[in-house]
Amino acid sequence: MIELEGLTKRYGEKVAVNNLTFTVRPGIVTGFLGPNGAGKSTTMRMMLGLDRPTAGDVRIDGQHYDRLKDPLTYIGALLDAKAMHGGRSAFNHLLCLAQSNGIPTSRVHEVLETVGLTSVARKKAKGFSLGMGQRLGIAGALLGDPRILMFDEPVNGLDPEGIHWIRNLMKSLAAQGRTVFVSSHLMSEMALTADHLVVIGQGRLLADTSMADFIAQNSRAYVRIRTPQRERLLDVLHGAGITVVEAGEALEVDGSKSERIGELAAQHQLVLHELSPQRASLEEAFMQLTAESVEYHAHSDAPLEQPEPWGDGWRKD
Repeated sequence: MIELEGLTKRYGEKVAVNNLTFTVRPGIVTGFLGPNGAGKSTTMRMMLGLDRPTAGDVRIDGQHYDRLKDPLTYIGALLDAKAMHGGRSAFNHLLCLAQSNGIPTSRVHEVLETVGLTSVARKKAKGFSLGMGQRLGIAGALLGDPRILMFDEPVNGLDPEGIHWIRNLMKSLAAQGRTVFVSSHLMSEMALTADHLVVIGQGRLLADTSMADFIAQNSRAYVRIRTPQRERLLDVLHGAGITVVEAGEALEVDGSKSERIGELAAQHQLVLHELSPQRASLEEAFMQLTAESVEYHAHSDAPLEQPEPWGDGWRKD
């Protein structure tokens, strides 16, 4: 379990993390979301004792990280896949971590097999692709067989097979009763992986709730309808006191009234080509919640600077 209470980090006048309080519980995958600059990386670094909080407290299974004996056996983390000595082989990189934490060499072989790097175990890490580096970083997080695991952008650089593998790995670790905390910008993947969400914006806590509740609270649920008998259906729905919004060729009804609409259509012998409940995706719900917390905005309608004309063409160098 990871417990944060009033966690705050300031850099001069800049407040990177602002009074965060939440608990990451075992047995589920907890997703950690926020726009760029929200304070996610700073928060994760403070969890691991890499940055000292300005105020507040964070505990790993009831202890501060720097008080843990053989910390890799308590918590394994992937924060930066490039944080390794490029001149060492994958095997020797893990062996150094194992020996410094009292972990047997046999465990190095096990995690290399788990992440699919056995065949390149003796190759130097500096020759690894981004995806291979991610796998080696994940191997390091798993090395101590810890009860708690933290991953920052774990699918970065992985191919589709690798993404499927890490998703199932995180779910299986949580199913074993471990605490799994994962930060990612890939919303579609987070929607398939996380059970619970912690969302921050500009260093402040915005949400601490289940995936289902987060989407329900921050999105619009409606029923989409298409019919060749549009005017008749509108009359029937209005007569039943149901408010309808016309959306191009389709009709939309707020709420979850698909069964009622289907029954009314059947009673009046109306043909329906579509009757589908709609709910926003995790990405849409996230955008809705964090709209006012985004620090860096891009504008697609911003004019591009044009080269100055020169003679019969463009400006010459």
